[in-house]
Amino acid sequence: MANTFTNGNHMASQRSLLRALGWTDSEMKKPIVGIISAQSDIIPGHMYLDHVARAAAEGVIAAGGKPVIVPCIGVCDGIAMGHKGMKYSLPSREVIADSVEILSNAHAFDGIILVGNCDKIIPGMLMGAVRVNKPALFVSGGPMLAGRKNKKKLSLSSMFEAVGAYTSGHIDEKELHSFECTACPTCGSCSGMFTANSMNCLLEALGMALPGNGTIPMVYSARLALAKQAGEAVMGLIEKNVCPRDILTPAALKNAERVDMAIGASSNSVLHLLALASELGFSKEQLSIDTMNEISKTTPNLCRLAPAGEYYIEELNEVGGISAVIRSLIEAGLFEGEALTCSLMTQEARTKDARVLDEEIIRPVSDPYSSYGGLAILKGNLAPEGSVVKKSAVDPKMYHHSGPARVFDSEEEAMEAISTNKIQKGDVVVIRYEGPKGGPGMREMLSPTSSIVGAGLGDTVALITDGRFSGATRGAAIGHVCPEAAAGGVIGVVEEGDPIEIDIENGTIDLKVPDEVIKARLAAFVPKEKPVEGYLKRYRALVTSASDGAVFKKF
Repeated sequence: MANTFTNGNHMASQRSLLRALGWTDSEMKKPIVGIISAQSDIIPGHMYLDHVARAAAEGVIAAGGKPVIVPCIGVCDGIAMGHKGMKYSLPSREVIADSVEILSNAHAFDGIILVGNCDKIIPGMLMGAVRVNKPALFVSGGPMLAGRKNKKKLSLSSMFEAVGAYTSGHIDEKELHSFECTACPTCGSCSGMFTANSMNCLLEALGMALPGNGTIPMVYSARLALAKQAGEAVMGLIEKNVCPRDILTPAALKNAERVDMAIGASSNSVLHLLALASELGFSKEQLSIDTMNEISKTTPNLCRLAPAGEYYIEELNEVGGISAVIRSLIEAGLFEGEALTCSLMTQEARTKDARVLDEEIIRPVSDPYSSYGGLAILKGNLAPEGSVVKKSAVDPKMYHHSGPARVFDSEEEAMEAISTNKIQKGDVVVIRYEGPKGGPGMREMLSPTSSIVGAGLGDTVALITDGRFSGATRGAAIGHVCPEAAAGGVIGVVEEGDPIEIDIENGTIDLKVPDEVIKARLAAFVPKEKPVEGYLKRYRALVTSASDGAVFKKF
């Protein structure tokens, strides 16, 4: 098979440029596989992606292809958290998708391997792969190992909560420094079931990555072996011309949502699966926030990994990984086993030998942590288009909560109040103008939620926002409130002291103010617009609601 720009005398000029790179005649006759790697020295989860990409290249060569490694940007959400940098995190997803499209099509790759690891990088690459629709699969970098302090396991969420404990006077500076030095002991995506690991696990459920992609730690040699297998596998996809749109059917996305609920994944997975559905052109009947809610109601929660529980990704890996979760769901009739995978076999065939090796880490379907999924969609007059909460990480005491609104027009305003002990038991903290348009950029707000938990208020204070939360967040943190304040949503007219009622069990979130009062406020409401320049200004003009995945408008 000859690539588009290496075949024929009319392409001699293009071939001359490849000869400048040292290519041989035989290499030019092989399928060209673009290995799009997001390696960087600023993201712990991406530090060693160059090793993963090189291993994938070895697999391509072994299977008869010609690999080329090309770059991709990425943002570390943890480092960007709590300052202006977080405004660029979600917007980077669109740039990444564009980059995959541009690199793949401009260089006429015959197939692509996506090498990323963290938060927006994986979904952005996935969206780009759908646009290109050439044979493609993923090999992620893998999770970091859990930290350890006084024989207790830690993660990044432990670190943020320690900051909250320090601010509220519960620990001193020496203890805070001890947390800092032990919470993140190796490179890799943060060790709990946060957004990065959630998406890497869901790649297996979608069929776009090989088994082990979501759980084999970055520092294990098995990660390099997996990358080599991915290099070989993409050559099989090229031979059979199996492309992302052949794998990413509505059934595949529903499979991913099943696993999402079973493992208690990050609330951000809702945003990214909706964005993927939009990229695929699926209708709301095929996948929407409402269909996700129905799947949640009928999917048992089998795993309680940090921050919802005491176990970590490395332990999920040891007891069967995502394949074992999928196998359990298939046997319970909750997962479409005939869905195709990048292994060129069905999910049923690929997981037939998978077994759960510890029924405490992966509970049986007959004895789950709960009979419903790890995420819940809440609707009401405060969020008519929906909002999202990681139910599995909420103290059951907070499943129903009523309290007075404490209203803030930015994360910074809220943090000032939390850090100076101005938030009281029973309050409902409202952070608005942090949505896709209002932020702009829909910042994650791990700092406010962690500070509330660190101050000992996690079982008495709720937080709602039109922004979003890190996968490391726990507690009654309700995000993605839609419509957002900047789009004229009811959250924009909540006033200090207004009563708010949250009922996670029944899926409702309401401003307990008479309808006529709300209508009058909305009639007089003029949303604020924060001054921005550059990419963020363009992003604000193009981005849609979080209920649609916060994707760009289609033209």
